[in-house]
Amino acid sequence: MCLLGPRHDKISDGSNGDVANNFYHLYKTGVSIFFDYPRGLHDLLVYTKQRYNNPTIYITENGMGDVNNGTMKHATEDIERVNFYSGHLRAVRKAMKQGVRVKGFIAWSFLDTFEWGSGYTQRFGICYIDFKNKLERIPKKSAIWFKNFLNAK
Repeated sequence: MCLLGPRHDKISDGSNGDVANNFYHLYKTGVSIFFDYPRGLHDLLVYTKQRYNNPTIYITENGMGDVNNGTMKHATEDIERVNFYSGHLRAVRKAMKQGVRVKGFIAWSFLDTFEWGSGYTQRFGICYIDFKNKLERIPKKSAIWFKNFLNAK
C-alpha cells in the first residue's frame, strides 16, 4: 500500500511512515502530490480484472504536470513526460497481455491548459501553448514521441 503522507511531499508505505520513494521507485513530477509509478497502474489494472470480473476499462486523464518556468525550450524538451507515457503504456500493455480488457487510453492533456487548482503555473499538455504570443501551439517532444508510438508497426 502506498499512501500520501499528511505533508503531501512524503510517501509512506503504511508501516512506519518512512519515505518510500526508493522502495516503490516513485518519481516526482512537477505537481507535488503526483508521482510517476507505472507499476501501480499495472497492479491496479490486474486487481480490477480479478476483483470485478474483468470489466472493460478506459484509462482517462493519465498524465503529468511540469512547473511552468516560463521558457519554451524547457517546456518543449519534456523528456520526463516521454518517460512517463512510455512507462505507463508499457504497464498497460503488460496488463493487457495478462488478459485485462483495456479499450482506451486518454492522455492528459493534448494542450497546456488552465488548471483549476494551479492556473497556468503547471503544464500538462503534449503541445506547448504560448500564452503570451497569440496562443501559438508548438508540439513538445512528447507529442513527437506519441506520433511515433501510434504509427509504429
